[in-house]
Amino acid sequence: MNLAVGAREIVVERRPLPPLWVRAAAPTFSVFFGLVIGAVIIWAAGQDPVLAYTEMVKKGFLGRLPLIGTLVIATPLILTGLAALVAFRMKIWNIGAEGQLIMGAVASAGMGLWIGDGVGGPVGIVIMLAAGAAAGALWAALAALPRAYFNTDEVISTLMLNFVALNIMNYLIFSSISYWRDAERVTFPSGRGISEILFLPRLSGRLHIGLFIAVAAAAVLWWALRYTRWGFEVQVTGDSPRAARYAGMGVDRKILSVLMVSGALAGLAGGIEVGGVLHSLDPRALSLGVGFAGIVVAALARLSPFGVVPVAVFVASITNAGPGLQSIGVSSEVVLMLEGILFLCIVAGEWFLRNTIRVQPAAGSPAARPA
Repeated sequence: MNLAVGAREIVVERRPLPPLWVRAAAPTFSVFFGLVIGAVIIWAAGQDPVLAYTEMVKKGFLGRLPLIGTLVIATPLILTGLAALVAFRMKIWNIGAEGQLIMGAVASAGMGLWIGDGVGGPVGIVIMLAAGAAAGALWAALAALPRAYFNTDEVISTLMLNFVALNIMNYLIFSSISYWRDAERVTFPSGRGISEILFLPRLSGRLHIGLFIAVAAAAVLWWALRYTRWGFEVQVTGDSPRAARYAGMGVDRKILSVLMVSGALAGLAGGIEVGGVLHSLDPRALSLGVGFAGIVVAALARLSPFGVVPVAVFVASITNAGPGLQSIGVSSEVVLMLEGILFLCIVAGEWFLRNTIRVQPAAGSPAARPA
C-alpha cells in the first residue's frame, strides 16, 4: 500500500516471518508499552499508577475470589472468541456474536422453564445448552443464507441482527407478560428462574463447569480445523474462494456451515450464562458486550483456538479489576480508556510484526529520478 505525502510516499510492505522468539516477545512488549501509556494517563488524572496496577493484579488474580471472578467472566469470552475465530478463519466477518449469545440465552431459558423438574439434571442441562447452541446457529443463519446465496454483506446483516436480538429480549422481560417474565414482580421486571436441578454444577464458589465446556470447545475446534476435511476446506476457501470452487468445494455451503458453527458457539455461551450464572433471562446482565469483546479476543489470540483461552482470561482480569480500581479513586472512564489502550497496543504490535513501513521519494518527484 502506498500513500503519497508531498514529495514522499509511505510504503507498507509485508514483513518476512520473524523468528519464533520475536513472535513470542511481541505481545509482552505491546502490553508493557500499553501499561506505560496507561500509567501516564493515570498519573495525569491525579492517581498513583503503581498503586493502580498493583490493585489491578490483586483484584484480577491474587486470591481465590478474584481468580474465580476472572474465570467466570472468561468463560463466555472464550466461546465468543471461538465464534469470531472460526468465521474469521474463512474471511467471513461475523460481527453478530452478541445477538447470537442473546438468542442462545433466550432459547436456553425458555427450554429450562419448559422442562422444569421433568428431566434429570445432566440430561436437562444438555438439552438446555443444546437449545442455546441451536438458537445461536439459526440466528446466524439469517445472515448466512443471504451471504452464501446472494452475496450480501455479512458485516451489516450480523451487526443489525444484534439490535434485533437485544430488543426481542428486552420485549420479553420489560414490555410484555411473556413466558420468560416473572409475573409476581411488577415494579422491577425480571425473568422467571429455572429449576435448581438445571443449574450447572459448581467447581468452587461461583465457578461452574461451563469453564471446562468452553476449554473443551476450543480443543474440539482446534482438532476440527487442523485434522478434518471440513477444516481444510475452510482454510482453502478463506485463502482463495475461486480456487476452492475450481477444486469442487461447495463454497456456498461452507459459508453457511461456518457462520452457523460460529453462531452455535456464541449461543452456547448464552446458554452457559443462563445455566451457570444468571439462572433466568436477565437483560441487565446479558447486555454487556461479551460478543463484541470476543472479536478482540480472537484477534489478540492470532486466530488460534488454544490462544483464545489465555487471552480471554487476560481480558477478563482487566474487566474484573475495574471495580477495584474505582475503589481507590480511578474513575470508570479511565478504566475503560486503559482497557482500550492495552487492546490497541497489542493489535498495533501484531500489525508491525507482519508489516513494515518505508518512506521513499514519491514517483515522479526530482529525488526519484535517476541522475
